[in-house]
Amino acid sequence: MIEIPLWAWGATIALIIGLFVFDLLVAVRRPHAVGLGEATFWSVFYIAAAVTFGLVLWWTAGSAAGTEYFAGWVVEKSLSVDNLFVFVIILARFQVPPEYQQKVLLFGIAAALAMRAVFIAAGAAAIHLFSFTFVLFGLALLWTAAQLVRHRNEEPDVRDNWLVRRSRSIMPVSDDFHGGRMLAREDGRRVVTPLLLVFVAIGSTDLLFALDSIPAVFGVTGEPFIVFAANAFALLGLRALFFLVEGLLERLVYLSVGLSVILAFIGVKLILLFVHEDVSESVPEIPTPLSLAVILGVLAVTAVASLLRVRAHPQERARAGTLRTRRREPERDEEPAASSR
Repeated sequence: MIEIPLWAWGATIALIIGLFVFDLLVAVRRPHAVGLGEATFWSVFYIAAAVTFGLVLWWTAGSAAGTEYFAGWVVEKSLSVDNLFVFVIILARFQVPPEYQQKVLLFGIAAALAMRAVFIAAGAAAIHLFSFTFVLFGLALLWTAAQLVRHRNEEPDVRDNWLVRRSRSIMPVSDDFHGGRMLAREDGRRVVTPLLLVFVAIGSTDLLFALDSIPAVFGVTGEPFIVFAANAFALLGLRALFFLVEGLLERLVYLSVGLSVILAFIGVKLILLFVHEDVSESVPEIPTPLSLAVILGVLAVTAVASLLRVRAHPQERARAGTLRTRRREPERDEEPAASSR
C-alpha cells in the first residue's frame, strides 16, 4: 500500500468539490436543454481532468499506483454507463422536462459521491480487520454478475420502489413541476412535485449501484485513496456524458453481458487474492496490468459486438438490466418501454 499524506487527501477532496461546484454553477445558472456540442465539450473536459490526475499520481506515487487508478477509473466509468441507463429510464418514466434534467443528474452525482465515500470507508475498514472480506466481496460480485445476465432484458421498476411509495403516501403528489421546486402549494395545501419523487428514485438507485461498484474497485486496488479518486473522477462529468451518449445507450445491447463478465472477473480476482495471501502463495494472483487489459478488452468487444448486432437487427434496443425480476405490470399512464429504450 502506498503512503498518502494528509495534504494529498485534502487537496484531492478540495479539487473534487471544486469541480462539482463548478459543474453545478454551469448547470443551474441558466436551466436549459443541453445540446450535443455543449455535452461533448464538458465530457472531454472531465475525462481530461481524470486522465491528468492519473498521470500526476503515476509521476508522484509510481507506476503501480497509476495503473491501479486507471484500472479502477475504467471499471467505475463502465459501471457508471450502466447507471446512466437507469437515469434515462427515471427521466422518461417521470416525464422530466429537459430544462430540469441537469438538476436531477447533479443531485444523482452528489448522492452517489456521498454514498460511495461512506461505503469506501466501511469497505477499507472491513478489509483491514478481516481479510476474508475479499472473499465476501468476490462472492457478491459473482452473484451480481449472474443476476445481471439473468435479468439483462428487464428494467428496474423506478416508479414503484419502496422509497417512492413511501414518499407518495406522506403527501399528495402534484402533476405540475412548479418551476423545478420539490414542494409547492395547490388549492391551499402542501403538495410534493414529481421532481421530489425523481430525486428519491435517483437516490435509491445510487445506493444499489454503490453496493456493486465499491467491491468492484477494491478488486483492482486496496488503497482507499485510489478507490475514492477513481470513483469521484468517474462520477464527475456524468451530467455531460448523459446528454452525449443518451442516444447511443440503446445501441449497447450487450452492455449488461459485458459488465457481468467484468464483475465476475474481478470477483474471481478478489477470491484468488485472499487465497494467495492467507492460504497458499502458490496460488497465483491476477496482476493489475492484466486486469486493466482484460477490462478494456471486454469493453471494446462489448461495444463492437453491440453495434454489429444493432446494425443487423435495427429493431433491437438495450435495456438497463436489473438484479430482480420486475413483477408489477406497467401502469396505464406510463409510456411504453420502447419510448425509453
